[in-house]
Amino acid sequence: MLKPQLVHQSKTGQTLVPFPKPFVHGTGLPVFIRSSEICLKNKQKNVHLAGGGVSGNVKAVLRGSESKKAIKVKAVATVSPTVGGFLTNLGLDRGLDDIQDLLGKSLLVELVSAELDPKTGLEKETIKDYARRLGRDNNGGVLYEAEFEVPKDFGRIGGILVENEHHKEMFLKDIAVDGFPTGPVNSYLPSETPSGLKRLREEELVSLRGNGEGERKKFERIYDYDVYNDLGDPDKNADLKRPVLGGKDHPYPRRCRTGRRRTKTDPLSEARSGSVYVPRDEAFSEVKQLTFQAKTVYSGLHALVPSLQTAFVNRKLGFPYFTAIDTLFDQGLKMPSDGPGILKNVLPRLIKAASDADDILQFEVPETMLRDKFFWFRDEEFARQTLAGLNPYSIQLVTEWPLKSKLDPAIYGPPESAITTELIEQEIRGFVTVEEAIKRKRLFILDYHDLLLPYVNKVREIEGTTLYGSRTIFFLTRDGTLRPLAIELTRPPVDGKPQWKEVFTPCWDATGLWLWRLAKAHVLSHDSGFHQLVSHWLRTHCATEPYIIATNRQLSAMHPIYRLLHPHFRYTMEINALAREALINAGGIIESSFSPAKYAMELCSDGYDKLWRFDREALPADLISRGMAVEDPSAPHGVRLTIEDYPFAADGLVLWDIIKEWVTNYVNYYYSDASKIESDEELQAWWTEIRTVGHADKKDESWWPVLKTPKDLIEIITTITWVTSGHHAAVNFGQYTYAGYFPNRPTVARLKMPTEDADEVFWKKFMEKPEFALLQCFPSQIQATTVMAVLDILSNHSPDEEYLGEELEPSWEEEPAIKAAFERFNGRVMSTLFRDGGILFWDGSDRP
Repeated sequence: MLKPQLVHQSKTGQTLVPFPKPFVHGTGLPVFIRSSEICLKNKQKNVHLAGGGVSGNVKAVLRGSESKKAIKVKAVATVSPTVGGFLTNLGLDRGLDDIQDLLGKSLLVELVSAELDPKTGLEKETIKDYARRLGRDNNGGVLYEAEFEVPKDFGRIGGILVENEHHKEMFLKDIAVDGFPTGPVNSYLPSETPSGLKRLREEELVSLRGNGEGERKKFERIYDYDVYNDLGDPDKNADLKRPVLGGKDHPYPRRCRTGRRRTKTDPLSEARSGSVYVPRDEAFSEVKQLTFQAKTVYSGLHALVPSLQTAFVNRKLGFPYFTAIDTLFDQGLKMPSDGPGILKNVLPRLIKAASDADDILQFEVPETMLRDKFFWFRDEEFARQTLAGLNPYSIQLVTEWPLKSKLDPAIYGPPESAITTELIEQEIRGFVTVEEAIKRKRLFILDYHDLLLPYVNKVREIEGTTLYGSRTIFFLTRDGTLRPLAIELTRPPVDGKPQWKEVFTPCWDATGLWLWRLAKAHVLSHDSGFHQLVSHWLRTHCATEPYIIATNRQLSAMHPIYRLLHPHFRYTMEINALAREALINAGGIIESSFSPAKYAMELCSDGYDKLWRFDREALPADLISRGMAVEDPSAPHGVRLTIEDYPFAADGLVLWDIIKEWVTNYVNYYYSDASKIESDEELQAWWTEIRTVGHADKKDESWWPVLKTPKDLIEIITTITWVTSGHHAAVNFGQYTYAGYFPNRPTVARLKMPTEDADEVFWKKFMEKPEFALLQCFPSQIQATTVMAVLDILSNHSPDEEYLGEELEPSWEEEPAIKAAFERFNGRVMSTLFRDGGILFWDGSDRP
């Protein structure tokens, strides 16, 4: 689980803080707020809503002095140093803040009643006191104490307003309220909100939505939608212009609106800047900022890429020998001086100090290489990784024969595949006929033919790369493992030449064997691009951002579903913003080092248009849609796998069931019947906005789930939780393990097959040194090393990450039924997924 995010700045200048650990910001600095931290400028306040579930950090202790007229109450706040706060709080401002501490006016604390005045029907007047500095606790935090005399008719505490009188930010770690006769209250459905909090609840959501105008500032907390119109940089270079993603021409999910000015050369494009706005709640935690220099992906890439460009005089240069690849791990690559050690800061595991003048970029040996140096060469490993590797989301059952393209034959040539019945039956040597193999569910396919073919000729116009449409057929053997049978590569008609297609098969003769290895390199580059653009970026990052925006715009922080979802969204929007800065942008890492090149994001849009469906993001539905499972009520998870030894699916279904049980218990606690679902205006607005705004280009699709019953909500929440946890973990954390040795997963194929429009000179070179042709087909040295370093960053683990089901949220602890359900959730995760000591599912947040 992840730490929650929070808060709200109302029209009145107050900020509704229903979560633990707020940041408060002092005089002269702008407002900025983050998950579990809030920063406020002078005269703006934090409201801790007990109803928002801050029970773990806003504590009502049942003791104190009570008179007939008033209750004496103490509030003790714990404040800790922060990045950019006390650590930089020097000079005149520090002196003024010290004076404020001496005067006892560091923090203004106000108590808010949960109830309206029964006589006037208005909100009760708050009770105020300045908190005085007491000293430090054992953990280095600074303690502040406020005292109140609370009338007996004040009622239940609804919230606490905290106003920072300092000039610098303060990290408000904890508030303990001592003296109230009643404890804190947990989450409320909209209809159950105490009367004294209704206005604050409504104003919070209005504030978070903004007005859709102006450029967003770093300190703001506005959640709004926009299309992807900031990937290009046409003002810098006309070649960096990119189409807008989102709309009829290029359907796509929506991103968070930043409101930057439009470019001078393209009125449809938004100008790029040094940083991309994300709501302050979405920023990295203090630990993550310190560990990763706040912007590691961005700063790392901007330090790494120029250094590599300097290290490699010839950017087109490939590896001359396979042993040259090994030197990246054995000896490393000498890097030019980077001044103040930037590379050592962002790549501490990979950069080895050599001298004062330069560093050595020395890659760690991936675990796969440690086990078997030649693992990547083997056909059985090629097949195994389609089920248990970095992209287990593409393989599907062959259900129709013969294979046939759905593209327009007038443009792309004959639709019939060159993989014939005779060829397949020859490869399986009479074991079964093709008809029997399909009937017995023994033929499987990686099919990138129709998705890639429209881009082949466009990509081939770019120097130093090539592309094909591809189909790869596998056969399920008697021992339950896959064996590759055939690879078909296709080029559409071009320049008066007819369509070219050829099928390559495993064979024993040297020439055929090397052609097969080259064909595998092409397919792997296709799979690598699809993995990053669709399985990873589109499905777990891009399509998730609308969920986050809608959750903050439509569900109050007091809403129990907000509390359930929020832990799974941590860091996603900031990671997405960093990706738009340096990874998926025009000229970024994906375009420069992966097969689709400058058309990568257009292809991603096509993947969204043709392949993405919310109802199939659920793991069981995904497996069934690909023919990798069938419904079976008698099976442990309600589905029976087509291939029994499918590790991703087998492990994933266990996790899916555990998540679903937790979500079911949680939802059923708050929604005892369907009427509560249908009457929950926040919940209905949330689901409507996700479908019609966040995924506006698919709003009219019939497959969207309805939201009328608790069962509907359980399916929707379980799906979102799965995508941001198990799905993301499967396609993210193994990146360096599987692709760190890039011949196993080349990201680009630079040379066409020797048999396509055979050139005598090229063919002769291939026949003399086929291994050299494979090396030249692989990514160039700068492409390979850049991707390897980036994958090390992206698949690394953050010190502050948490395991799924690890941490009990404070608000859940106060509800016995929810606490018991969570403890069962935690127990099942620990006992089931870790019983053999080898299965580990993380929370789904990326590592910048």
